[in-house]
Amino acid sequence: MDVVTTEEPSRPAPAPATVPADSDPPRPDRLRWLRVAVRDALPALAVYLLIRAVGVLAVYVWARASGVSPVQRLTRSDATYYLSIAQHGYDGYARVQSDMAFFPLYPGLVGLVERLSPLTARGAGLVVAGLAGLAAAWALYAIGSYLYDRRTGVVLAALWAALPHAVVESMAYSETLFTALAAWTLYALLRRHWLTAGVLCLFAGLTRPTASSLIPVVGLAALIAVVRRRDGWRPWVAMLLAPAGWLGYLAWVGVQTGRPDGWFHIQSAGWRSHFDFGVYTFQRAREVLAEPAAPQMLVVSVVLVLSLMFLVLGVLDRQPWQLLLFSGLMLVTTLGAAGYYHSKARFLLPAFALLLPAAVGLARAGRARAVTVLVALTAFSTYFGGYLLLIWTRSP
Repeated sequence: MDVVTTEEPSRPAPAPATVPADSDPPRPDRLRWLRVAVRDALPALAVYLLIRAVGVLAVYVWARASGVSPVQRLTRSDATYYLSIAQHGYDGYARVQSDMAFFPLYPGLVGLVERLSPLTARGAGLVVAGLAGLAAAWALYAIGSYLYDRRTGVVLAALWAALPHAVVESMAYSETLFTALAAWTLYALLRRHWLTAGVLCLFAGLTRPTASSLIPVVGLAALIAVVRRRDGWRPWVAMLLAPAGWLGYLAWVGVQTGRPDGWFHIQSAGWRSHFDFGVYTFQRAREVLAEPAAPQMLVVSVVLVLSLMFLVLGVLDRQPWQLLLFSGLMLVTTLGAAGYYHSKARFLLPAFALLLPAAVGLARAGRARAVTVLVALTAFSTYFGGYLLLIWTRSP
């Protein structure tokens, strides 16, 4: 694929980076550097928090009016498995539909926060997910401002907060943690911070199985640096660290189940999910679009089509190949997997780079137009988040 990372003549020069390009700041200056970085990202974090606060408040009011617990709704479906793992550990392959299908970093952090604080498991799950969402919004701002300008970074974080399935960013789910780790990994790659990228990718591999879309990006970037004899030994270390978390967890599950393909067996036999090159997705999409369907299924279908469109726009905009490859692999793993059609839009939440063409367009359209679009998207996201949690009976 003939994709280059150089900028088009019409693209604005990159804004000052939120972290230094070549090395960490001297130790005595790190606190000052952190304050400057936080102040720089504050508009993006504030907009992200505002949009998500509107969505959570709507869920709270709607749930109270319906006589149900808003906290329970924000910690249902897959969250119950994460919270169970955080409190009791894995089920030891006691059943085919084992909770070992869920990767360990998020529930591990939830369990740690629960033990070290007065929070319940549900509260700890929501706090960890919320903090991870802020970290993800910061990373999106950093990438947008580095590649384009600060306004693009702010709009990118805002668009991510206002996606149709953005309510998941406020639930006890692992999507926000994975998005934060993936986005900061890609930012580190763009800045050629190899050790940071390798370590973050390792942790991403302990968070969600879709780290399989991130690991090849780090590996290929490191391989290119090695072939070009850049940056000494650091790309080698990044290349080794990147797959360690993902492979390590799959190996552990293999030992627990007594079979090398243990995790894949659990996914296929227990959770009815396997890779079929998109046959299931195509068939379900055709059924959804040909017959009366629930709003959730229609929105998922629209999101999948728009995701493919935005990938093409990213290629036409000549995004850095690291972002394009990650987005493309996320689409392949999501569209190519059988099962859970109703959750495929949620699975694509970490594919934030797909939103870059829209973020650039809105940033250049002017503040009034950008605010108008974001308000409309927030209104729909707010309603749809309430629908997912209080009307839709399956997982988001």
